[in-house]
Amino acid sequence: MTGRPAVLRRLARWWSTPLPTPPTALRRGPMRAGAFPSRLRSTRLTSQLGVALGVAFAVCFLTGLLSHLIQHPPGWFRWPARPVGLYRFTQGLHVATGLATVPLLGGKLWSAYPHLFAWPPVRSVAHALDRASVGVLVAAALFQVVGGVLNVSRWYAPMPFFFTAGHYWVAWLAVGALLVHVGVRLPTVRGALARPAAGTPGRRLTRRGLLGGVAAAAGLVTLTTVGQTVRPLAGLAVLAPRRPDVGPQGLPVNRTADGAGVRARALDPSYRLAVVGPAGRADLDLAALHALAQHTADLPIACVEGWSAGGRWTGVRLRDLVALVGGDPDRASVLVESLEIAGRYRASTVAPAHVRDPLTLIALRLDGEPLHPDHGYPARLIAPNRPGVLQTKWVGSITVRGGR
Repeated sequence: MTGRPAVLRRLARWWSTPLPTPPTALRRGPMRAGAFPSRLRSTRLTSQLGVALGVAFAVCFLTGLLSHLIQHPPGWFRWPARPVGLYRFTQGLHVATGLATVPLLGGKLWSAYPHLFAWPPVRSVAHALDRASVGVLVAAALFQVVGGVLNVSRWYAPMPFFFTAGHYWVAWLAVGALLVHVGVRLPTVRGALARPAAGTPGRRLTRRGLLGGVAAAAGLVTLTTVGQTVRPLAGLAVLAPRRPDVGPQGLPVNRTADGAGVRARALDPSYRLAVVGPAGRADLDLAALHALAQHTADLPIACVEGWSAGGRWTGVRLRDLVALVGGDPDRASVLVESLEIAGRYRASTVAPAHVRDPLTLIALRLDGEPLHPDHGYPARLIAPNRPGVLQTKWVGSITVRGGR
């Protein structure tokens, strides 16, 4: 035990011992003295932009984590059916904040990137690891922001991977690197923010003006895109990648019947909805489904890409179908499967909180008209407070689990 303090002291000295300085002849290009003469850059400006970006990343991470848990719920996670627009709000906030980080990240990188070329490049082992963490943070932040913009634009060609999985795991990497960065730089940031802002005499653009410009750009991006979620601002959403009122029956569509390869099966006159439960199986054609008690609910389609749009859906309550085959609608969960042969979202599990909710429907009509094939004809799931990817279209079978 007596040797442990000595070992720790030697490790601390090794950790902070200055490394040899590289030859001065290597100090060229952006590493030369005076390579970045702008007086607008300052530690205070970098810190202010860093705080704003950190808050934005925290909001994006928490709302994105929530969306992931809803779509891939672990055993301990429970997501309620009410309020019906909660997911619409959280995912809209996720995408709106993510888009607002574009000017924030640009301003932060402009303010801080001269530090990437500081001389000497590495001063100690501790400094080397700090710079490595900054490199990871910058790479992860760019990956998240660029990938997110490509996703909301539905342009997946530049991404040779499944976006959702990549976005989720790199988010953890970004947050880890951010926490390390904050831990290392916190004393510097606190000191910079405590000092009064220095002026830039003789300059038309001041640091305060630059910061205000970045904030205005972030606000403008938000104002011109958030209308895809907040309908009163839809007229201002000139930069929004989707318009919530454009599509069959006035609602957008991500995956069409032709794209899913289900048009022939969906329009087949011999269609039957198979409902399987503890008391047996019921095969219901469209006439039998329409003969059951019909209910109407005003519910939104809330997409993970940030847009959302409301519709008036009419159909059979899922809880009624569960009871039809002997299940307890207050305790059962339900597996809803599509007519699609393959696809990541061809099936979804409806938890008991949504099964028992009277607003959860197997919808047959939208705004009083039969469902368009691209909206899930002949029948689709529509439930309150769920992501659009879990609102299974072209429903072919329903299997009741538990709840006897």
